[in-house]
Amino acid sequence: MINRVVLVGRLTRDPELRKTPSGASVCSYTLAVSRNRSAQPGQPEADFISCVTWNRQAETMAQYLHKGSLLGIEGRIQTRSYDNQQGVRVYVTEVITDSVQFLEPKSAGNSQPRNMQNANPYGSASSYSQPDYVDDAFGSFDSNDTLDIASDDLPF
Repeated sequence: MINRVVLVGRLTRDPELRKTPSGASVCSYTLAVSRNRSAQPGQPEADFISCVTWNRQAETMAQYLHKGSLLGIEGRIQTRSYDNQQGVRVYVTEVITDSVQFLEPKSAGNSQPRNMQNANPYGSASSYSQPDYVDDAFGSFDSNDTLDIASDDLPF
């Protein structure tokens, strides 16, 4: 079974940050995602999708994002239910995010584009930078180079 969601849209309101009784941060927000077609010509149409982000990503979102911010998310759809104050069962379908990307530059009022999955969990929310050793390992590779591999070395 596959349950993957990838969305790009704008926040319809400021993200709402709460803490669970155990101390975990949870951020709730609604993402407006444009449809390709509209019912009336010239009128844009959008879906408004409820989303939830947990822990450090939730705190970073609440700190840097606001209504109208453009972001990309990846996650899964989850359905839950609860009984409201009137005793009526309420069903909620939402996207639980695994990663979030800010898609507008800082000059637009947001953080620079970056993948929050790589955010520094121990300090400031500075942009992720690639380690120097990655360039050393792959920097000398030339597309014209050939690898000498014996058929005995292949696993198949």
